[in-house]
Amino acid sequence: MTRFGRTFRLVCDEAAAPVVEGLLRAQGFDFGPEPFYPLARRLAHEPFPLGESLAARFGLIYIQDRSSMLPPLALDPPSGADVLDMCSAPGSKTSLLSRLVGPQGFVFASEPSADRLGTLRANLRRTGSVNTATAKAMAQDLPFEDGTWDHIQLDPPCSGWGTVEKNPKVMEVWSGSKTAPLIALQKTLLEKAATMLRPGGTVLYSTCTTNIEENEKQVAWALETLDLALEPLFEPEGFVFEPAHMPSMEGVLRVAEDSEGQGFFLARFVKNGGSSASGEVRAQKKDLPGVRLRLDRMIGGDGLDLTRLPPGEVYEFGGKAFFLHERALELIPGSLRWQGFPLGKVAGKGDRVKFTPGPLARVLLAQNPAKAACDVLDVEDTDILERLLSGQSVPFKAGKGGVGFYFRGLPIGWLARKGGRLLWSAK
Repeated sequence: MTRFGRTFRLVCDEAAAPVVEGLLRAQGFDFGPEPFYPLARRLAHEPFPLGESLAARFGLIYIQDRSSMLPPLALDPPSGADVLDMCSAPGSKTSLLSRLVGPQGFVFASEPSADRLGTLRANLRRTGSVNTATAKAMAQDLPFEDGTWDHIQLDPPCSGWGTVEKNPKVMEVWSGSKTAPLIALQKTLLEKAATMLRPGGTVLYSTCTTNIEENEKQVAWALETLDLALEPLFEPEGFVFEPAHMPSMEGVLRVAEDSEGQGFFLARFVKNGGSSASGEVRAQKKDLPGVRLRLDRMIGGDGLDLTRLPPGEVYEFGGKAFFLHERALELIPGSLRWQGFPLGKVAGKGDRVKFTPGPLARVLLAQNPAKAACDVLDVEDTDILERLLSGQSVPFKAGKGGVGFYFRGLPIGWLARKGGRLLWSAK
């Protein structure tokens, strides 16, 4: 692969992009736009590791290879869509899907590894992906009814030959017959995806390998075996693509070796049988083990902007408050244990129950600090940001409850108040 600058996404609306860019430039970073996605950027100067920047640590950017952004963009779910992400960790594509479908949309992400599930959930929390839900589950065993989903993203385990620049030994680790279990698993996952897809629905299959056995041959197998048809993909600007390595593969994308970005392969399938019945509601889950909360009636709820939450409910599970998207409650079967988006902590009993928002629950802050119902700290320079991230406190008026934290009018999260001092408590 051609050597290229590190790439990342801005985790904000396009209108807020200048604020996040200003935070990066204040620390000496320089970058330019990428042509294939309005919020993608490429570094031109990195004075220190980008992951240690204020923007990264506050969850305002997400570092991601430019090729890795292509699958969600190629799936292209419309605003308000429901999306299943079958192999999700670490959450790079999941969090991008979350932004593409918007608050009215919903993304369900599965991951079988407990450690990787923890990483997935941490990344979704940091990026404010409130319209997601996650579960520890093998994607091939997901208990959804046939025809549940309109849009499925399938980025299965693969040999990773396209990441050879970053992982020089990958060709040695996954060579010859060693890829056979991966190929078998990919077929199983493709078959499962086809079953869960509604007629007219779309599944985006992608790998970060150049291996024809895991790419074109899997496409050919799916077309012969499953009730799927190949839907051509357009070539995003800024990449070099090479022809498919098998005939009759018009419309698949294979990132060329002389292109910038990792080696990736993408194919989009549509399920035969007519138009998708998007928007159909299946009330699958009514009784939940937790306790339903009304944040507006709790101590600590008067300073929240609950209008920014998508449609759904808030439940307490073990002293923690989670947002459960309306579509999650409708779609996810009762046999599957899952988790919504964490909003904060709950303590006390009866009419003394108190809610404390988590530091990264910026979805509960007013978009405009001037309209916030809580006390606000709106920072103009980076000095206070650096002090808070280093564990230091900053002076503030004494009072009760958390304080809304903004940078130049952009919601960041919540600061804990200790007397006349403020602390940032996110890990």
